Amino acid sequence: MPVRKILVVDDSPTELQVLGDLLAKNGYQVITAVSGEQAIERARGERPDLILMDVVMPGINGYQATRTLTRDEKTRDIPVIMCTSRDQPTDRIWGMRQGALDYLTKPIDHGVLLHKIGELG
Repeated sequence: MPVRKILVVDDSPTELQVLGDLLAKNGYQVITAVSGEQAIERARGERPDLILMDVVMPGINGYQATRTLTRDEKTRDIPVIMCTSRDQPTDRIWGMRQGALDYLTKPIDHGVLLHKIGELG
């Protein structure tokens, strides 16, 4: 199924704007969330085709939100790509263990991100 609607999750307004603009210019519908809690709520309600998930956020972090979403019957089929400044090998391993499909480190290479999205559908 082609990716049309993408949920971008980040507590940084700048990061939301940059990724949102990039995705919108490339024909994707963008919805946003500023916390792990909001990401879970929006994913369940909006049913995006893909989630781009930051890790470091107040409250429920991106790892916890990803684990919740990938284990929930309603959202487990939505792929999650972690997009984070945490770039240690253990961070990547932990993200993948929570159910993430892929793991990109900030600053996000826009070409790489768009290629990975294209590969999904």
